[in-house]
Formats: sequence, structure tokens, C-alpha cells
Amino acid sequence: MMSDLNALTIAAARDKLRARDITATELTEACLAAAEGSGKLNAFAHHTPDIAREQAKAADDRLAKGDAPAMCGIPLGIKDLFCTKGVPSQAASAILNGFRPEYESTVTQNLFDAGAVMLGKLNMDEFAMGSSNETSTYGNVVNPWKGDDGADLTPGGSSGGSAAAVAGDLCLAATGTDTGGSIRQPAAFAGITGVKPTYGRCSRWGIVAFASSLDQAGPMTKDVRDAAIMLSAMCGHDPKDSTSMDMPVPDFEAALTGDIKGKTIGIPREYRMDGMPSEIEKLWEDGTAMLRDAGARIVDISLPHTKYALPAYYVIAPAEASSNLARYDGVRFGHRAKLSQGDGITEMYEKTRAEGFGAEVQRRVMVGTYVLSAGFYDAYYNRARKVRTLIKRDFDTVFADGVDAILTPATPSAAFPLGAMADADPVQMYLNDVFTVTVNLAGLPGVAVPAGLNAKGLPLGLQLIGRPWEEADLLNVAYTLERAAGFVAKPAKWW
Repeated sequence: MMSDLNALTIAAARDKLRARDITATELTEACLAAAEGSGKLNAFAHHTPDIAREQAKAADDRLAKGDAPAMCGIPLGIKDLFCTKGVPSQAASAILNGFRPEYESTVTQNLFDAGAVMLGKLNMDEFAMGSSNETSTYGNVVNPWKGDDGADLTPGGSSGGSAAAVAGDLCLAATGTDTGGSIRQPAAFAGITGVKPTYGRCSRWGIVAFASSLDQAGPMTKDVRDAAIMLSAMCGHDPKDSTSMDMPVPDFEAALTGDIKGKTIGIPREYRMDGMPSEIEKLWEDGTAMLRDAGARIVDISLPHTKYALPAYYVIAPAEASSNLARYDGVRFGHRAKLSQGDGITEMYEKTRAEGFGAEVQRRVMVGTYVLSAGFYDAYYNRARKVRTLIKRDFDTVFADGVDAILTPATPSAAFPLGAMADADPVQMYLNDVFTVTVNLAGLPGVAVPAGLNAKGLPLGLQLIGRPWEEADLLNVAYTLERAAGFVAKPAKWW
């Protein structure tokens, strides 16, 4: 049925488009209808139907001429952290109300050059700071999955809108960003695939900065093959980003052979946390068995500095955020507070930032300013940087010993109810990143793959961590795991 086109994968849609069984315009209209009828999920912050239809028409013209890259005519949702020319790009923050960039981020430009179609901008945690998508100025996103009690669940964060949109078939795929797990955690909560590439693989130019040494863009898709296709289009050297690596972009899809015989998969003992739920433990054991049955060699490994990763991350990331967010002062763009008679420049800064930033952003800016201040710089920030070096060294040692990939849980639990942690100690929320932050601190590629359901029928994900720049090998291991797990569950439509 034409109305079901939004449920297609990128690979299936690509083949239908090239065979002229469907048009990009038909595919886009199906997705627009799904997106515009999904208000209860609150996944979209801004719809861009006019742009989508124009891009779809251009894609049909390219397809008619036989000029059809893999992403040509594929409708996407774009996380609100990516600057999109002439379209609101607010990072889900009130302080950027009304901001419409005069430029396009490199990643979105790469996708549009490949013929992709933008349906709109996706909701997220404010400035990508959050693990539950409850800090957005647009209101929280709701996970398409519901528990057996019918409660509204978090889609994870910060790329919660992206996860919900892909899981709910509002688009064929979406862009995300990952600073400490913000692609992989929501992917696991929503039963989709999410890839955080090696730091430097995707350009950061035109992405609103949170923590510049940690941020990385990546694809959020319905399966591993789609992630491989989309990642190839997103990547590429960018002279506008000094951290962008100048190296060829592999054909990631071609690497998906499903053959991992002789590969060595490490199981890190330090990831066996006290109090880990039995269903997460079992999922991990099942995933290990799947890879062993596929011909991989399973070895126990040690990453001894893992226990310091979360505190190190929550020093480094806020420190970088406090510096990056200093530019939002009411002078050049975005929100400016109304001033009282006699107010000067200092009062304007204070009022603008107090009104424009939400509570979680304010908390992290204050933490970051504190750890960078005189007297505390060495005690906190410099110490955290040293810990980061040790964490990276742990991974380097393991990979040097012949390990090809590392298997861990993606999250410490399934999706939890919205509001469940709202009044808790913020550290409880931060613990959602316990399995993911090491990957960002070490600059490594990681992928979350759905691998099963818990007792309440909610998706659970596993994470694979790879060698730097070896996304092709990592995606092949993920593809093998995906096929063995056979995860095909979809949320029942209620929205």
C-alpha cells in the first residue's frame, strides 16, 4: 500500500525508487502524512513540507536521469542541533528563539547533495544536555513504545526526537549527535540502530556545539544496513572543521558480509555493574553466545579505568559547554531579555541567560564554570583530562592485543516512564550514560543494536565498540549480531 511507504527501510526504498516502482514524491508524501499526524509523540519541533516536496521533485528528476546516489529521494528527520539554512535551528532552547541560520551544516549539506529529503527538525534535549528528552523548550518527546501499564515512556536523550521518529515510522531515518551516548541510548530505548562514528569521521561544522572534543554526528536508522548507507553519505573530510579527518570514506554497506569468523570479541569485566538488572545480564550473555555461534572468538578483557569514566565525563563535558555556551548573551542572535531602566550590559547578559537557558543547561554551565575556575582547575578539570587519557590507553591496549570489537549492554535498563527521574538526584539520570561515555572519551566508534524485549515488552539494546576508523568492520559485526538476534518487533500505533 502506498500509505505504508513510510515503514520502508532506506535500502528497500532505494531499490524501489531506482526500479521506478515508486517516486520520491510519493515516498515523501507518505512520510509527511505520518509526521504531521504524530503530534502525541512530539518528535518534530518544526515541519518543513514545502522544502521536502521541492527536494523530492529534484530527487525524482535525478532518478529519471539515472543519477541516483543511495540516499536520493530518502525522507529524513534532522535533529534540531544541526543548522539548516533558513529553517529554525534552536537546539531546543528558548535562548535561540527565532534563529534561522544563513548556512547549512556540513553533514546536512552532504545528505542533501546525495539527494536526501528533509521532512523537518526533530525535538531533542536542550543543547543536547539530557538523557530523557525532558529538557526541551518544545516539551518532552514520547516514546512510541508503551509499557504494559500504558505509561508514557522516555525515548532517551538527547536524540529522543530522532529515535521516536524512526521507531514510529515518521521518517525513514534521522540524524543524531552523540556526546556521551545521545545516539546509542535513545536507539536502544526505541528499538532502532544508532551509530556514533569515530571522532572526526563526520564534520562538526554547523552543529550547535555542546562539548567540542566529544560531539559527533551519526545516523539513526531502522537497521544496520541503513546505518551503513546513511553514514557513507554523512561522512567526508571538511576543511571547515579542524578535527575532520582527511581520509577516504569506505563503502560501509559493501562491508556487510555477515562473516565474522576469526574475529575476536572482548567482554569487559568492569561493565558488570553492581545491581545490573538480570534481564540486561541475560541479554549480554545471549549476545555473546550469538557472536560465538557466528564464529567469533570471545575473550574476557579488562578496561580498568572504566569506573572513573562517568565522573570524568561530567567534568569535561560541562567545562566545554560553559565555554561554548558563553556566546549566547543576547547581543548577536536569539533571545534578548527586556531590560529595566538603568540596566547595563551585565544585567542584559544575566537576564538573557537566566530566561533563555533551562534548569539542566544552567546546572551544567555552572558546574563547568566551577571546574575551570582558579583554584579548582587542577583539582577537577586537569585530573579529568588525565583520567580520559588513561581510559583511551585501556582501549588502545585491548585493541593492540588483537581484540576486534567489544560487546557491552547499551543501557542499564529499558526505557523508563517520563517524569520518573524528574525529582531525583541528577546523578541518577546521568547514570543512564554509564555504558556509553567511555566511547566518547576515547573517540571510538560505537553502535547500538536492538537485541530483545524485556518482560514488559520493551526493547533492549546491545552496544559494540570498535577500533578507531574501523566502522566498516564494526558495522559488519553489528550486522551479524542483528541477524542472529532477529529483532523485528515494532511499537503498536497509539498516537
